[in-house]
Amino acid sequence: MSANSNVLELTDANWEELVMKSEKPVVVDYWATWCGPCKMLSPIVEELAKEMDGVAFGKMDVQKNTTGTKYGVAALPTLMVFKGGQKVDSMTGVPTKAKIKEALAKHL
Repeated sequence: MSANSNVLELTDANWEELVMKSEKPVVVDYWATWCGPCKMLSPIVEELAKEMDGVAFGKMDVQKNTTGTKYGVAALPTLMVFKGGQKVDSMTGVPTKAKIKEALAKHL
């Protein structure tokens, strides 16, 4: 991730603070370096992070962190939406930007 990215780098250590205690909905992109579809999804997540002020976006590397397993991440990439410390939505694969926005609209 670039230094000027609007996407948070999520870890097991900062999960509670950045996701569970967030005032706004958080979209978490679970990914791994070896995952081709994850690389396809990444620019879409970056674009959405720049466009959507009312939502936080973060990426979690499942090879370095275990939080994803608590939420049943079984396939990559997986996007999950958290609001008020609860998982409220989940998508696997590489959804279109429009589909992600549509899913988020339900939680804003």
